[in-house]
Amino acid sequence: MQSGVMTPTTDTKEQIISVAERLFAERGFAGTTLRSVVSEAGVNLAAVHYHFGSKEELFRAVVVRLARPIVERELTLLEELRQEHEVPSIEAILTALLKPNLEILAQDKETLVIRAQFMGRCRTEPEPIQSIAAKEFAASTEAFLDMLQRVLPEQSRSQLYWKFDLVIAALIRVQAEAGQPFALLRGIEPADVETATEQLVKFLAPGMRS
Repeated sequence: MQSGVMTPTTDTKEQIISVAERLFAERGFAGTTLRSVVSEAGVNLAAVHYHFGSKEELFRAVVVRLARPIVERELTLLEELRQEHEVPSIEAILTALLKPNLEILAQDKETLVIRAQFMGRCRTEPEPIQSIAAKEFAASTEAFLDMLQRVLPEQSRSQLYWKFDLVIAALIRVQAEAGQPFALLRGIEPADVETATEQLVKFLAPGMRS
């Protein structure tokens, strides 16, 4: 079999994840049942248990599919900053954080809305569900905090973490509104990731410095 060819098993797994992402986004973790996922995915309950084992692990799989390419891109951009600048600017660091996340704006409207809703859910679900999501983004979160600590040594780790959390909140707000008719980004093409990134960086950089 050729590498990269989807098999019925991987097709089924991806279908389950896609349906689960939409349902978790719309209904939250508690409001989504495995039976509702099974019904909308057109599979049997045994398939969900075979691939994931539990609802918590299915939620984790959705987060992993969303987070890993974003985290990989963030870490790549951070490494480029380390190579190019002894002390990067706040603007450059924020760009490395925001741009990979805002590339969601280039997706079709339906996918954009679902992904944005799901990312919002990841921040508002009660424990331990919220921690499942946080764990998948932990590597890049710590890398960004390390970089910010180098650039802003006068600020404590807790101060930087608090500000970083506000940056993520602003990011998710922009993502969530991008697919809506009265979006904050109206007048900007949804695929114009550069413009969206620049606007957010200009707004957030002074707050990081203060």
